[in-house]
Amino acid sequence: MSSIEERKYWLAWSQIPGIGPILIQRLQQHFSNLETAWKASPGELRKVEGFGIQTLEKVVQQRFRLNPEQLLTQHQQINPLFWTPADPEYPQLLREIPTPPPLLYYRGEIDLQENLGQKPLVGIVGTRQPTEYGIKWTRQISTALAKNGFTVVSGMAEGIDTESHSAALKAGGRTIAVMGTGVDVIYPHKNRDLYQQILKSGIVISEYPAKTPPNRTHFPRRNRIIAGLSRAVLVMEAPLKSGALITATYANEFSRDVYALPGRIDEQPSQGCLKLISQGAGLINHELNELLIMLGAIPQIDIEIETPLVKSPPIPNLAPELQQIINILAIDALSFDFIIQKTGMNAAIVSSSLLQLELMGLVTQLPGMRYQKL
Repeated sequence: MSSIEERKYWLAWSQIPGIGPILIQRLQQHFSNLETAWKASPGELRKVEGFGIQTLEKVVQQRFRLNPEQLLTQHQQINPLFWTPADPEYPQLLREIPTPPPLLYYRGEIDLQENLGQKPLVGIVGTRQPTEYGIKWTRQISTALAKNGFTVVSGMAEGIDTESHSAALKAGGRTIAVMGTGVDVIYPHKNRDLYQQILKSGIVISEYPAKTPPNRTHFPRRNRIIAGLSRAVLVMEAPLKSGALITATYANEFSRDVYALPGRIDEQPSQGCLKLISQGAGLINHELNELLIMLGAIPQIDIEIETPLVKSPPIPNLAPELQQIINILAIDALSFDFIIQKTGMNAAIVSSSLLQLELMGLVTQLPGMRYQKL
């Protein structure tokens, strides 16, 4: 089935009360596609985990009322720009999380390299009431990331979010704002100028349709999208009850790296970051090059250190693409995105080659999709 045909069923299932991302994923896995699920009998649906009597009653009622073809036509009149997981443009990293949004609305300038996972995205989150210290380091780090080819992802809230978006744009980079409203609703309203700038040099996305107003329950949910889109999440300042810690929790669940900015032990905006560090988060320090290297932006190739010659076990004859990757990894552990950039291969070839090298015992995968030669 084509993505055009399938997307109307993603839309239809998402319109049924009580059917969220988790149940839609289970339907997709059980029936292979959502059209088959839509046409399945109540008895067949009952076999899907989570489909109790009440849920089945809602499904039967709504399927009788809804026509997926007409629904898609009507929906596109108000929401012309959106992706479903059936669309090839749907962000690849987001597709891999347990609860990908069934519909992802967007506005702005699309970069397909970002969507396909071929350009690194890094989330920056934190408190709405940062200190001067937090603002300073957010600006510096966001600027450095933008200048080194990263796209900065945040939530366009006041404070750290606003500073990270603004600094990335000022540095000539791209940024993605993940909204807890419809993509046409600017919140907070004071960020209307920033919103317009993002549309020109980035993209605004949301799982909520047009005209959806802000709601306190939306923002924790959107934090999973920030974490899902990002290769790593940086927490700049966060009290213990900050929503930024929710983003960090999602990042850990999705096997993303988490970094935190240390601060004073007697200041509330630092408490959440200090807790993350005590739990194993990476430490952000004044050596920004170290952070960039860890994130895969800069390989350590300009440091010449004399080391004693160690006899390594012989490497078998390898296919050219495998040998090329091994040669690069001889320098340092590198991110998946940097390997793509350095070799010029597409993501599928790099992924297949790395798997072969792992099976041969020549390469190991580290946290954050970084790879190291054994």
